[in-house]
Amino acid sequence: MPSELNLILIGPPGAGKGTQADRLRDDFRMPFISTGDMLRTNVTDGTELGKAAKAHMDAGDLVPDDLIVAMAAERLEQDDARDGFILDGFPRTIGQAEALDELMVKLGRRITGVLLLEVPDEEIVKRIAGRRVCVKGGHNYHDKPEVVENRLKVYHDQTAPLVDFYDQRGLLRRIDGTRTPAQVHDHIRAVIATLRLEEDV
Repeated sequence: MPSELNLILIGPPGAGKGTQADRLRDDFRMPFISTGDMLRTNVTDGTELGKAAKAHMDAGDLVPDDLIVAMAAERLEQDDARDGFILDGFPRTIGQAEALDELMVKLGRRITGVLLLEVPDEEIVKRIAGRRVCVKGGHNYHDKPEVVENRLKVYHDQTAPLVDFYDQRGLLRRIDGTRTPAQVHDHIRAVIATLRLEEDV
């Protein structure tokens, strides 16, 4: 039986994480778990964690790490995630990454690999600033470049320490996100095949 794949997907907004996650989900039949989805599900279902998170969101505050980690703990114990998962948007900070490590130890599991989709900032600005289309009118409308640049600054501030964190643990795998979606997908599949071989040794 092949080893479980517990993957983290990291990349800037507009890098194509959603596209690749959809393909990987189809390839490997494992859930794609994003922070946004976990939050929405808990808030919609009115769970205790959801109510606590909603109070922070309504106040305009970030949802604290301990709530996000608690949601992740519950999600990773669900049946569909037992044989592997793809995480997106979590962990977002070193604190969350350390909490995830502790959680995986408790579950008797570990992260298989961290896939970093690398796309230069100028390419991201072009992609995001030019990709929004109004469906009704058919005309383009754009995020202002300065808005995109601010989102990228936040991403780099949060993610650079995470990249080092996982690189030092030998888990980071860099993927060239400037290629076509099909080429990126092929590269990711090749990386996963290598990770599986390493796990089975």
